[in-house]
Amino acid sequence: MAERLAVKENAIELLDRQLFNRAKKGQYGVIALSSATDPYLQLESKTGLTRGILEVISRHRFPLHLITKSDLVLRDLDLLKKVEERAVLPADLQVSRKVFLTFSFSTLDDDVNKIFELGATPPTKRLQALQKVKQAGFLTGASLMPLLPYITDTDSHLDYMFKSFAAIPVDYIFPASITLFGNGPADSKTLMLKAIAQEYPELLEKYEKLSSVPKYLSNYKAKLKRRTDELLRRYKLSDRIN
Repeated sequence: MAERLAVKENAIELLDRQLFNRAKKGQYGVIALSSATDPYLQLESKTGLTRGILEVISRHRFPLHLITKSDLVLRDLDLLKKVEERAVLPADLQVSRKVFLTFSFSTLDDDVNKIFELGATPPTKRLQALQKVKQAGFLTGASLMPLLPYITDTDSHLDYMFKSFAAIPVDYIFPASITLFGNGPADSKTLMLKAIAQEYPELLEKYEKLSSVPKYLSNYKAKLKRRTDELLRRYKLSDRIN
C-alpha cells in the first residue's frame, strides 16, 4: 500500500481545456474514470477533486464510465444524473446509456478484503452502494478483476458472488483472472507473493507457478473462464455493457 499520494492540483483546469477543444470539434467519446487509480480514494472526501472533474465532464457533455471500489460515489449521484441527461453519445458506440458505473470486487468477504485491499471500502458496503446506484436508475455492473486463485475463485465463493449480483440485479459482470508482473518492491507480483507467503503459505508454490510458468497460467485462465461462463448462463447475467 502506498504511503504517499500525489495530487494533480491543476487536473480540473487541464481537463476543462482538453474537453472544451474536443467538444468544439464534435469529438465525443466515453471517458473512463479511471482505469489506473480509483477516483474515490479516501483523500477525495477532503479534496473534492473527482467531484470537480465530474462537473467539467457534465459541462462539456461527455459520456462516462466510472470504475470504483468506494461507496463515496453515492455523494455524486446528482452530478452523474446531469452527465446522463446532457452527454452526447457518439453514433458509432454500441451502448444505450451515457453513464455506466462499475464497482470492482475481488471478493465479497470483508476479512479476505482486508488482506489484499487494505484501506478500501469493505465489499459488503460496496455491494450496498452498487444496489443504491442501480436503484437510482443507472446502468451498473461489477468488475471481478481480479479473482484471487484458490481463494476467491472457489466454486462456493464464485456461486455466492454471482448469486449476490444477480439478486440486485446488475446489468453486467466482468470476471477476470489475476495478472502478476514485476520484481520491484511495489510491483503486483512482489506484493501479491508477499501477502500469500504471510497469509496463505500453503498456496505460495501455486502462485509462484502462476507468475512464472506461462502454460500453467494459461491453463488456469481457461478453466476459470469455463466456470464463470457457466455462472453467467446459470444466473442469466451479461458480460457486456449494452
